Amino acid sequence: MPHTATASSTGRILVVDDQAANLRVVSLLLGRRGYEVVTAGTGPEALEAARERAPDLFLLDMMMPGMDGFELLAALREEPGLRAAPAVFLTAAHDRDLLLRAFESGAVDYVTKPFMPEELLARVDAHIGLKLARDRLERVARERQELVNLVAHDLKNPLTSVLFASEMLQLPDVEPRRATRYLQVIHDSAQDAVSYIRRYLEGQARAQDARAETAEACLRETVDWLLQRYELQLEASGMRLSILAPEQGGRVAIDPLVLRQVAENLVTNAMKYARDGGELELVVRPAAPGYWQLLTQDRGPGIPAAKQRELFKPFQRLAEHDPAGGLSSGLGLSLAKQIIGTAGGQLWYEDREGGGACFVVELPEA
Repeated sequence: MPHTATASSTGRILVVDDQAANLRVVSLLLGRRGYEVVTAGTGPEALEAARERAPDLFLLDMMMPGMDGFELLAALREEPGLRAAPAVFLTAAHDRDLLLRAFESGAVDYVTKPFMPEELLARVDAHIGLKLARDRLERVARERQELVNLVAHDLKNPLTSVLFASEMLQLPDVEPRRATRYLQVIHDSAQDAVSYIRRYLEGQARAQDARAETAEACLRETVDWLLQRYELQLEASGMRLSILAPEQGGRVAIDPLVLRQVAENLVTNAMKYARDGGELELVVRPAAPGYWQLLTQDRGPGIPAAKQRELFKPFQRLAEHDPAGGLSSGLGLSLAKQIIGTAGGQLWYEDREGGGACFVVELPEA
């Protein structure tokens, strides 16, 4: 079984050698350097240890009985999660062809035995440093892309509302009463967009978890806001919006703005994919003790059973055709489920009785 020695780790190294004395010496040397060291005496042991937790560097003996270092490295490279870690060979051989074979097999370096401790540490430090720096850059790039996706998704709904209201205002026969409402939609939607941008610029989006314990939203106020914001757009799409909600109760533990974002994503999805059904119903009701539910249900085609399994995965759309004209990112439902889960609740889909789709948001009572 592998032996593990831990310190204030600056990287995790898997050392593989069939000689126990070599393992002890190298493990002690690297452990004193502050590395987390895992050792294995055979290729199969090394594979098992690497699969349990991926190391940042492989330090492999080249010549071992059974599975040698070349075979082990080839097997490690077959594992998707282990391909990024650099491999350094420890070898007593000075054969030029053998060393060339080491590089051809994917090794980044080699150290000959008997080795100088300073040389081994210098080579390990260099390759671990490069690996950890690359990991940091990849993490930064991933976080930046996630932020871009979030901002783009959050801005899409208010900007779509602005575009809709401005187009309605350009109609020659727009009624003065409706014109006032369209202007209000433009003003409120633009204000929402600015609020979202401000939250991201100030880093408030990352602080949602810290505010979750004290945040409180009212489900009744949320559905009333949805009615005010989307009634005219739904009407223009040929849909009627109805609300079934108690006047009292329905206070849940989540940031009100975050709840609005989730709810309007569900409403706009119904507007895009279920307009032929002609109706959209928002229901607020108590659930299990200590929980409330918000249901968004329509009379559209519903979600096919095969599609339901992929529904809350990123970049999945509810239909092959994008009725949003290329503006649908396929992130809305996955983000919504993640947000509701962070607040201690659940989001799921079920077929509506009598036909149509029903999305259920369940949140803990405030």
